[in-house]
Formats: sequence, structure tokens, C-alpha cells
Amino acid sequence: MAKRPSPRSTGTSPGPNQTTRPRRPATSKRTPGRRRINAADRRKAMELVAEPIFYMDAEAFHEPGAQESLFDDAEPVPLPDTAWYHPLLNQNSSDQTGKPAKSQVLTAAQERVLFLQFNFARFRLESLRLEIGEERPRDAQVRQIFDWYERIRGLRTQIAESNLALVLAMAKRIRSSDVDFGDLVSEGNMALLRSVDKFDIERGFKFSTYACRAILKAFSRQGMKQTKYRQRFPTEFDPLLEKSNESAERRREDELERAAEAVHVIVENTADLTDIEQEVIHHRFGIDAGAQGRRLTLAQVGTLIGLTKERVRQIQNRALEKLRHTLAERYIPTSERDSIEPFFTPN
Repeated sequence: MAKRPSPRSTGTSPGPNQTTRPRRPATSKRTPGRRRINAADRRKAMELVAEPIFYMDAEAFHEPGAQESLFDDAEPVPLPDTAWYHPLLNQNSSDQTGKPAKSQVLTAAQERVLFLQFNFARFRLESLRLEIGEERPRDAQVRQIFDWYERIRGLRTQIAESNLALVLAMAKRIRSSDVDFGDLVSEGNMALLRSVDKFDIERGFKFSTYACRAILKAFSRQGMKQTKYRQRFPTEFDPLLEKSNESAERRREDELERAAEAVHVIVENTADLTDIEQEVIHHRFGIDAGAQGRRLTLAQVGTLIGLTKERVRQIQNRALEKLRHTLAERYIPTSERDSIEPFFTPN
């Protein structure tokens, strides 16, 4: 494209009635639909890559065109239908006979695609973390961090939801009167998520084989903790027999605020809480630093860990009962325990 000659380049000067217009500064074109990265976005991105990102490495990640090969050229895997999950879970929790879960089982090829994509996304996020180092991330890097983080979350959820039937099947197989069915499923779901994070598809095993072993170990640990808890507290608290109303909820929140000095008991887990109980308490009362101090509702916690709102309430109340006994043993003299209101009063 030809350049328009300026007066200086042609050897002429503006006439007496002419003025020279100043040139406008060049402006960068913004991509339609893409908003500007602000300081809050940059801080959030740096929080996401503050710690090393764990991933299972594979040779395919280091080959030229790895991203196109793993994402663009791969056969798409359909999202699982989990509409059957909550109704079936509620039926089994009520000691009713539920119909077998009709979940779509992943083929070996689909399983390989999902796990390679999941670990490649974590690999790329870790690469970005190392690339940025201590420097201020550029806008393009911030967008890449958000993009890969969302891919990681989506793929992790897709793999876990595709294997939810494993947890229910294993829970039915070893169901015991000593352990609540909902507790088994809760611990099994946590074990399933940990299995997704640690499974190496390159070893040639099926994920179901690896996950079932992890789920059974989680069930065993839950049974041992339940036995230990029953030995310490023979009279078990039953939240279903308690009244639940708005005033009671507010009272419990106030009591928890007054017991802020007991947060270290929760962090150190001296009350011997199970993994799922710790997860619920941390999210409900904003103890987890990753949640930036925000308290999640019962429904939000249920969505996060794959349980119903009522089930989360039951787990929360049982955990608060354990914390109340532990705090009483540590901070209240034996002679005064019966006359002092407990820190935590589940409703």
C-alpha cells in the first residue's frame, strides 16, 4: 500500500491559510467481546499459579503440535448425564431399593483422551507459572491462565461424573450398619477426585481399577474413624430429630463467630474430622484460604462436592459436635463443663 507523502517529504511547506494537523497516537485494536485485564484479574491469576501445579507427564506433551493433536484432532467425548445420581442416592440413604444406575461408561479410547487433555492442561498451567516467575504477567498470560484453569476444572468434573457409579456400586457392596450410607458415598466421592488427580493413563491400566482400590481404602478409613468416634461418644447426635429454623441458624452462626479462637483446632484437625467433614467445615465457615474467607451456603457446598443440601447439613452438624467435645476437653475444666454453654451447638 502506497504511503501518502507528507509536506516535508515533497519539499513543500503549508500555505499561509493551511495548518498542519498533529498525528493521532496509534491505538491498539481490542478484540470484540474481550474485556480489558484489570488489577483484580491479575491478582487472581497469580493466586492460581502461586504453588506448583501437579500433573502426570506424558511424551505426547513435548511433541510439536501437542495441543492441536490432543484437543482439536481428538474425537470429542460426550458429557455424562448425572440426572440419575441424586434420586438414587436419596433412595439408598433412606434404605430403599434403588434401580441400577444407567450411566454411560467411558471406552478405553475416551478415557485416554480425557486424561491426556486433563494432564496436558495442568502441564500448560505449570509451564506458564515457570515462564512468569517473579515478573508481572502480561495480559495474554493472564488470559491463558484463566483458560487452562477452566479447562482443568471442566475435565476433572467430567471424568469424576463419568465414574460416579463406581462409588455407589462399591458403597452398596460393603454397606454396614455401623457406617451411614451417605458417609460412605461422601468419602468415596473424595477418594474418586483424588484418584482423578493422581491417575497415570500412560501405565496402561483402566481408571476404574485404580479408583476402586482408592475408594475401598477410603471406606476402610471411614469405618475405623466411625468406630473410634463411637467409643469416645456412645450417645450419637441425630440431626434429623432436631428442629431447624431460621433463628437457630442465626444462633449457631453467632456461636461460631464467638469461637473464632478455636480455628486452629479445626486446621490441626485435633477433633479427628474425616476428609469430607473438613471439606464442609472449611467451605461453610470460610476457613480455607483458597476461598478468600467467603462462606458458602449449604447448597453451594453440596454442588461443590456432589451432595444434597440436607446431606451437607448433616455432615456439618456432626462435625460441629466433634469440635464441641474437643474444645470442651481442651479449654474447659472438668468441673465446669456441665455449667458452661458449649462453643458449638448443632441444630
